[in-house]
Amino acid sequence: MAFRHRASIAHLDMMTFRIRHLLVAASLILASSATMAAAADTPPPLVWRGDITTAHAFVDGMAKAWHKAGHPQVTLQPFNTVSGIDAVIHDTADIAGSVRGRAPRREGEKNLVFTPVAWGALVLVTNRRNPVDNLTLKQLHDIYYGKLTNWSKVGGKSQRIHVYAVASPTDGIEFSLRKLLFGHGYQPVAAPRLYMNVNALQHAIALDPQSLGVTTLSNALGHDKLKMLKINGKAPTAANVADGSYPLYTPLYLVTQPADDTPKAKRIEQFLAFARSPAAAKVMHAHQLVPYADAEALAGHMDQRILAIAKETGRHVYHHNGPTAAPGATYAARSAIAPTSERTLKAHQRMLAKHEEEKAAKVRKQAEETGRASLEARADQAAAAPAKPEVTWYTVNSGDTLSKIAKTHSVSVDDLRAWNDIKGNLIRVGQKIAIHHD
Repeated sequence: MAFRHRASIAHLDMMTFRIRHLLVAASLILASSATMAAAADTPPPLVWRGDITTAHAFVDGMAKAWHKAGHPQVTLQPFNTVSGIDAVIHDTADIAGSVRGRAPRREGEKNLVFTPVAWGALVLVTNRRNPVDNLTLKQLHDIYYGKLTNWSKVGGKSQRIHVYAVASPTDGIEFSLRKLLFGHGYQPVAAPRLYMNVNALQHAIALDPQSLGVTTLSNALGHDKLKMLKINGKAPTAANVADGSYPLYTPLYLVTQPADDTPKAKRIEQFLAFARSPAAAKVMHAHQLVPYADAEALAGHMDQRILAIAKETGRHVYHHNGPTAAPGATYAARSAIAPTSERTLKAHQRMLAKHEEEKAAKVRKQAEETGRASLEARADQAAAAPAKPEVTWYTVNSGDTLSKIAKTHSVSVDDLRAWNDIKGNLIRVGQKIAIHHD
């Protein structure tokens, strides 16, 4: 009897265990079903792709604020401008970030929507050990154009300027800077050191005391190995951007496909609206950006600003229907690829010849102005006999020296230097030398 009693108890225990096991399994199944149902009701995250600057500047913080407000997460894929815009074109991303507007030569961008959400500063940076603190717009123009190549010309050491740039000509930062300086974003520049994105560029500049490159204020903040340069004496700050006194400001955009009636398009529109909200503005202020709506007047001054920059830099001299090859751009590009090749040497010779031509034009202009002034001062002394020309031009031949030319024309070497803006004694065969006469 005792044995049967113990068997009955064991049987009941086993039944109880099985029932509990079944209840746990059922609860797990129900929980899993509920989770799957919830997941089915939760829309997939929006995908944002674009330049690292826009991601760092505000999209990362704004995406977190968006999610905290109860919206689905935003997946961020920071790399560069073109990759983001192309991803939107091909529907592999929902939103792109850009530090430039629509590029007119890219057919795929024609139908995209560029929504400005903030104003930021384009910032010229160098290594912190570089003593230069300021550049004028004219100096900056001439550096990128390949005419000004040594730091000593802008208050630094006698060292060559190493210009760094992002490889893609349609990168947002590069495109915007070149548009301001040259009138179009496709302008070739004398920048042989090329990088995939602005982060790689900044890391390289941090190692080179002779470096110069462009980034944005929000991206350069806190980088203790970089020095941000003033432009025309104005520091790149949010306040100077907001009042327009810092000349190199630019809109930051979110780029999307045209809106339609799909649920995803509505979520994208909600995100764009959130980008103009106080929560997003708080994120922008934290990264030294100006919310677009806080300085909308800047948009109305864009043409006036570009004309002012053109006047200061003399850009109209170089502005044509298409991009003009900067004198140093071809040589810079060739030297980066094949520094000892014959084509590189020819490019270098063409660059030197172009510089000599521009220098001679400057000297001729100065000589003509001097000659006109002298003629006006002595107009009342004109004689019946033909007057001797005030200025003649001598072409340097092989074996010529300044001393020999001065002796031949009965003038001093110091006069030749002054008339022709010559430092030292170096002259070149074929060079035009102005000779002034009493």
